[in-house]
Amino acid sequence: MSILPLRGRPVRAVAVLVVAGLALAGCGSRVGDSGVSGSPATSCVDTSGSTVKVGFLNSLSGTMAISEKTVHDSLALAAEQINASGGVLGKKLQVVSEDGASEPTIFAEKATKLISSDCVAAVFGGWTSSSRKAMLPVFEGANSLLFYPVQYEGLEASPNIFYTGATTNQQIVPALDYLKQKGVKSLFLVGSDYVFPRTANKEIKAYAKANGIEVKGEEYAPLGYTDFATIVNKVKSAGAGAVFNTLNGDSNVAFFKEYRNAGLTPAVMPVVSVSIAEEEINGVGLDNVVGQLTAWNYYQTIDSPKNTAFVQAFKGKYGQNRVTSDPMEAAYTSLFLWKAIVEKAQSFKSDDIRKAAGGVSYDAPEGTVTVNGDNHHIAKTALIGKVGPDSLIHTEWSSGAPIEPDPFLKNYDWAKGLTG
Repeated sequence: MSILPLRGRPVRAVAVLVVAGLALAGCGSRVGDSGVSGSPATSCVDTSGSTVKVGFLNSLSGTMAISEKTVHDSLALAAEQINASGGVLGKKLQVVSEDGASEPTIFAEKATKLISSDCVAAVFGGWTSSSRKAMLPVFEGANSLLFYPVQYEGLEASPNIFYTGATTNQQIVPALDYLKQKGVKSLFLVGSDYVFPRTANKEIKAYAKANGIEVKGEEYAPLGYTDFATIVNKVKSAGAGAVFNTLNGDSNVAFFKEYRNAGLTPAVMPVVSVSIAEEEINGVGLDNVVGQLTAWNYYQTIDSPKNTAFVQAFKGKYGQNRVTSDPMEAAYTSLFLWKAIVEKAQSFKSDDIRKAAGGVSYDAPEGTVTVNGDNHHIAKTALIGKVGPDSLIHTEWSSGAPIEPDPFLKNYDWAKGLTG
């Protein structure tokens, strides 16, 4: 296994500094709320007028912008629709947008600004697990709420984060089950060098060991890395039955171009990706990924009245050439779930929202989703799809019903060593 160095500033140190800064920052009239440790936390969320502020925090620049701009667009659509229907508890949403710039430390800094200076009622965004990990102490320290819309590696449940993307047993485990059913006996693991791919690959290796699947190689590259000749040569030489890809951002463009140039095709060595959705396909190049597999919980091609309305609304706002994808749908859904929880609680306070969250459902474009009040994840249907010649992803397999979230993999004997 080779490791290429990570770039960026130390996350933990900056997160500690911005949390400390929250104690000194403030604005407006405040509403009391308790911190997760039971200590008092003061909120400056202002609900006295006809509007309430919400924060959108996405990478609008940097290597993750290829993916995160679309999430911002879907959040804006959801806010527009909610306001058109009367808002939340009769208050229109006033959106404050910030650019995380593909840097975890900037996400932490901008989260602090949104909470303590802009006084938002909740924040929606983040993509990489590094960005989420950097923001987590900020939200816990301020007792504010983050709605995180992207599939991730699991092994986490914060009282101040709602996870509307898939956890491991709703995406990675179904993908591995699918490959096993198809007779795959060996894997090569390729990923970006940060929290999600490394933790996901520990889980994949534990699954593989328990299921008689050989892992023939494991390679990592920094986010934004573009020279994949060496890694692809190692993949080709290994001759694995399939590649499990946890690369994120525009590194996928370089990887799949090099993969195809090396003569590797879905028929020779299929790749299953967990971070390439419809929006990325044309950026990566259709010829480079047609026929390859993805694991998600939503595709634009889902045939349902709710999804048809969502796709039409998105294209109507942003252009007929635009596509919808899993992370943007999960983000869109997150704003409506927050609305439903707030209205059940009859309150914008974090403590009240936590108490009301369990069992709240929403008829989302992906299907009905329901919040688990214990771990703040949501039940989701798992899908395996194949990239088609129309640049869309078509379902090859479905779990058929929502899978209850198991972020700590408590129901899997092979994961005991991972979860302690």
